[in-house]
Amino acid sequence: MLTSEELLAGADLTYEIEIPAHVLQPDPDKALPDKPLVVRLRPLNVRDLQLITRAAREKDNLTATLMVKQALVEPELGVTQIGAMHVGLVQYLLEQVNRISGITTTADELSRQAEAPLARAAHILAREYGWTPSQVNELTLGQVLLHLQMLHEGAT
Repeated sequence: MLTSEELLAGADLTYEIEIPAHVLQPDPDKALPDKPLVVRLRPLNVRDLQLITRAAREKDNLTATLMVKQALVEPELGVTQIGAMHVGLVQYLLEQVNRISGITTTADELSRQAEAPLARAAHILAREYGWTPSQVNELTLGQVLLHLQMLHEGAT
């Protein structure tokens, strides 16, 4: 049986993600830097998604930008800077954030579904595993879904 520390360990991970040259600079006539095209991302956790959903409620087009901002560890950028990136780059970064966070839904689906189901999931996990809300909030979405599935399979 896994310990709570083992289950929560994934929330502290960061990933170096290489950005393909054609994504960073879609115009082949423009020069690219002579250094590795790498950023450092971290998985989003439940708390991140709840905050993003609330913040983007009034402006749906902010969801992707806020998801990338929360996950981008290095270089650290603000919402305005991410909003100034070309759409293809933001889309690529968002795909990588979704991948490392265990999210298989689109940003629009996540925006519509995140609030209530995640709150219920956090409550179930806290109740079943005896975790504090803080511990549950540190889980990535992929970890939450895995634990819920394990609980479901154990109940059948």
